Amino acid sequence: MNIQDRIKEILITIPKNVDLVAVSKTKSSEEIICAYNEGLRVFGENKVQEMTEKQKILPPDIEWHMVGHLQRNKVKYIASYVSLIHSVDSMKLIIEINKQALKFNRIIPCLLQIKIAEEETKYGLSETEAYYLIENSIKFNNIKIIGLMGMASFTKDELKINNEFKKLKFFFDKLKLKFHHLKILSMGMSSDYKLAMKNGSNMIRIGSQIFGPRN
Repeated sequence: MNIQDRIKEILITIPKNVDLVAVSKTKSSEEIICAYNEGLRVFGENKVQEMTEKQKILPPDIEWHMVGHLQRNKVKYIASYVSLIHSVDSMKLIIEINKQALKFNRIIPCLLQIKIAEEETKYGLSETEAYYLIENSIKFNNIKIIGLMGMASFTKDELKINNEFKKLKFFFDKLKLKFHHLKILSMGMSSDYKLAMKNGSNMIRIGSQIFGPRN
């Protein structure tokens, strides 16, 4: 199955209220253009240099999302164009994003990455840490926390994945009672996005289901 057919198959399964981020990391510009020609406009990358190189040569109406772990010293390279940062996990990073966004007179929307999986390799904040960051980020004018992101455990145990998504949705709903500007709950990838949508995700990140396996 080619990229075009995969996209058509996926779009049938996604409700209108759910945004699709096509995770294009390691994929060529030609492959991204194939997806672009099928109507996709939001692409996610996990490496700053790779994203910046693609941003320079691909159509200007593409929205670029940073979906990988972001180091503070790399923020300056994406601050002029990034549409959404999915992986904010510290106050130091918030301060740096605000500082770099100010240079371009921009407000950069961001998601807080919440740790819902038990795997040590996954980044993310506890609920207490997330609450503190949202409350204290309001004083900054050039960054806006607009939601949460979480990655479930890498497992075939659907009950476990379901419980992790459910937990994050519950926390998201609880936060929205106080912080009304939160609107995005980004959870679900190629292997578990249908389960994520059932649990209230309104932004999914799909890579291999669109572009095929990565090398």
